[in-house]
Amino acid sequence: MGDQIYVSREQTTGKEHLLSAINAAGKIAPQTVWDILKADPNPLLKDLLERSGGENINPEEKFSMVLSLCLSEKLSLEKEEILRLYSFFQEFYMVCPHLVTAACSDLTALYNRNPAMHDYGTAFLEFKGYHALQCYRVAHGLWAENRLTAARFFQSLISERWNIDIHPAAVLGERLILDHGTGIVIGETTIVENDVVLFQGITLGGTGKETGKRHPTVRQGSIIGPGSIILGDIEIGQGAKIGSGSVVVKNVSPFTCVFGNPAQVVGQHTHLPGLTFDLSLPPIDYI
Repeated sequence: MGDQIYVSREQTTGKEHLLSAINAAGKIAPQTVWDILKADPNPLLKDLLERSGGENINPEEKFSMVLSLCLSEKLSLEKEEILRLYSFFQEFYMVCPHLVTAACSDLTALYNRNPAMHDYGTAFLEFKGYHALQCYRVAHGLWAENRLTAARFFQSLISERWNIDIHPAAVLGERLILDHGTGIVIGETTIVENDVVLFQGITLGGTGKETGKRHPTVRQGSIIGPGSIILGDIEIGQGAKIGSGSVVVKNVSPFTCVFGNPAQVVGQHTHLPGLTFDLSLPPIDYI
């Protein structure tokens, strides 16, 4: 298998047809995603699909089985540990089917919006930001059930395996993209809404020992560039753009671009950059 050459390609379903399959709430049916994965020629993906088992079951269950096996094998190299993790993921997805829908929406957003993404199979198998996000969603579910030790166990696994540290109490929306992912840190009381893009090396952190809400809120459609540090209980407004390497310690208005250390307003726009991956900056004389 390792000697086979795999050339990525867009799925026969096509992006336009995929967009028409997404309902008004931004969801995409597991049936659609499952059909795309089955049609993908990637031999590694085909092998994973075959090993996941499960015949004559609905697409949502089948997708959850494949996702469970993928995450289990990413998190551990020991066969017995893989089997335990697989069983745990499967049981959790059966109780929380909305997490399967969220995983499909995250995958579709990654495919539709990331210009480096040419097929679903590569994202599903190889993008650690996607894997870390799905494991966080399970950890967050555990935290909500007051199973704090298990939640922190998954937080630790995610950090050790992918160098992405997300507190399980943080609230992250859907269609979220952790692009590259390395070095992302998201604190306990952080809120990130839908359709946000976070690049590598980002910190959404606190500023001291205060209790209560002490981490940022990032509104829908925002994009935060690599290496940016956003500290404290501040709000990044809807559709905001944070230039790479910025240090942000005060609120950012909606549809505003900020850049620098400390970050200052350098421009405004009318679109949601989280939907277009637009990290461009206007001409500026401030760094």
